[in-house]
Amino acid sequence: MAAPTTAVPAHDAAPGGTATGSRSRPGRWIDDWRPEDPAFWAGGGRRVARRNLALSVFSEFLGFCVWAVWSIVVPQLPAAGFTFTTDQLFWLIAVPSLVGATLRIPYTLAVPVFGGRNWTMVSATLLLIPTLALAFVVQRPETSFGVMLFVAALAGFGGGNFASSMANISFFFPEKEKGAALGWNAAGGNIGTAAVQLAVPLVITAGAGVALERAGLMFVPFIVLAVLLAWRFMDNLSAARSDPRQFAVAVREPHTWIISFLYIGTFGSFIGFSGAFPTLLAGQFPDVTLSLAFMGALVGSVARPLGGILADRVGGAVVTVTCYAVMIVGAVGAITALGGHSFVLFFSSFMLLFVATGVGNGSVYRMIPAAFRVAGGARDLAATAKAAAGCIGIAGAVGAFGGFLIPRGFALSTSMTGSIVAALWVFVGAYVVMAVVTWAVYARRGSRMAAARV
Repeated sequence: MAAPTTAVPAHDAAPGGTATGSRSRPGRWIDDWRPEDPAFWAGGGRRVARRNLALSVFSEFLGFCVWAVWSIVVPQLPAAGFTFTTDQLFWLIAVPSLVGATLRIPYTLAVPVFGGRNWTMVSATLLLIPTLALAFVVQRPETSFGVMLFVAALAGFGGGNFASSMANISFFFPEKEKGAALGWNAAGGNIGTAAVQLAVPLVITAGAGVALERAGLMFVPFIVLAVLLAWRFMDNLSAARSDPRQFAVAVREPHTWIISFLYIGTFGSFIGFSGAFPTLLAGQFPDVTLSLAFMGALVGSVARPLGGILADRVGGAVVTVTCYAVMIVGAVGAITALGGHSFVLFFSSFMLLFVATGVGNGSVYRMIPAAFRVAGGARDLAATAKAAAGCIGIAGAVGAFGGFLIPRGFALSTSMTGSIVAALWVFVGAYVVMAVVTWAVYARRGSRMAAARV
């Protein structure tokens, strides 16, 4: 299939006589991209960038759907004839997050190597592997746990999509619009978790009986559509360059690891709770329909932009400390609900947790450039920006490991105590530590970080 090579209509003449937005090579490569140039941006650059953003959101949305699909499939496995233990079920929920987190940095580096359009096509095509494999194994209750775990791990391809999508879009937009573009890109992806938890129960029960294989097959036409749309309408930027040194600079900066630790508490909690929530509902309140499970991921996704907005006004550290406090309240509320077997309190407490994690996701990411500006001191702006960019990539990868730790925490708690209460108390302790660290490093009165409203 030959790649389209139709030139973008010229609006302004670029240096050297090349038309703005023209492609000098086949494969939809744009060799002249100047988003910081107002004339270039107004004369067609914005339109091209927004087109790529829209298609990137669609592909990333599907990636999150595939990444999260096991969270809603696992509660259905016993009814389909599988006899896995509680610990094994939580492994199936946790391992996609582990793989997805591990893939985030190589996926980020793939965009400048292969091109944003090209890598979007590749990463979207890879989603066919976990979806078709899922459709095959869920029809065979005799499948061993090891094989099921391997197939669940394949869903981690969807987690890597977030990193490459964010990296690709960051090259298209000028600095003044980059935050909004990345915010839309992130929110569009995160909502995929809620969408899959809403849609899968409806699709697999349509008609007579339960057809669990549809949980994988339902995504195949959309994945094919995403690949075709990327091939036909997305672009590669020659200006997109990878600098592995930004990761080396960030690794040596203590704030990278402090912020990564804090991001485990926000984004890691969001992914972990999103993955575990349907199984928790099925286990703790079996008489309640799983159709409510999607609400957690939905409110967490929608709340994310609010975190950035509030952080811009009062400082990211202040918002983040408040989020940890709210998460503590939510976790204690869930513990209380389990003691009284109150579904209303349990559900409400988890909605509070999801809102706080979503807001915290936005506020922690807002802290990164501000913290590195203060920490950089006399260091030149380019070096500071490079370190902050590396921190964003590392924190995104490390934070996603929380999606593995939380389901495993619930599994160990259930195996050792017969209840998830012990795990919730551990999470409460972790949030207390994270709140104290955030305050001590970034919000303590009289500190340089607090004065800069990091």
